[in-house]
Amino acid sequence: MRRSPLRWLIPTFLALQLGLLWIQGAQLHRQNQVLVGLREDIQALTESIEASQSPAAFQEEGEAVPASFGPPTAPPRKVAVLGAEEEQETVTKELKATRDSADKAVKDAREAQSKLSLAENARKAEEARKVQAASSSWLTWAWVAVGLVALALVGRAVIRRRA
Repeated sequence: MRRSPLRWLIPTFLALQLGLLWIQGAQLHRQNQVLVGLREDIQALTESIEASQSPAAFQEEGEAVPASFGPPTAPPRKVAVLGAEEEQETVTKELKATRDSADKAVKDAREAQSKLSLAENARKAEEARKVQAASSSWLTWAWVAVGLVALALVGRAVIRRRA
């Protein structure tokens, strides 16, 4: 007795599907690791921006004081030194440029994360569309097969009655 090659078809497809699911899981894990890394980078950037901003830095005509030192306890003495105002202005400009740079970096990181999220959603939608198309195609063929079987049974019954 010869066994049908269709006997191995279902286990082969199940093994193939299991392999594809394993590959997809590995890809999702890798993407998750990338997103976790981006999230940590963004948190580090926001923490550094928040740490660099202090209430003393926003006072009118006040000194730019790092947040770790806090505001001065006594009013500073004014010493007539040539270029002191220019130096203070350059320090203020550098601090502002640093803040702007950090803000831009956070904005770029958020934009990159948004793009990754959009790309991931587009990929998921494409996969869902492919799965839907495959299942609807399979379902159509199943209904056609059921219709052919029903037609064959009806034809067989008609032929038996006439015979």
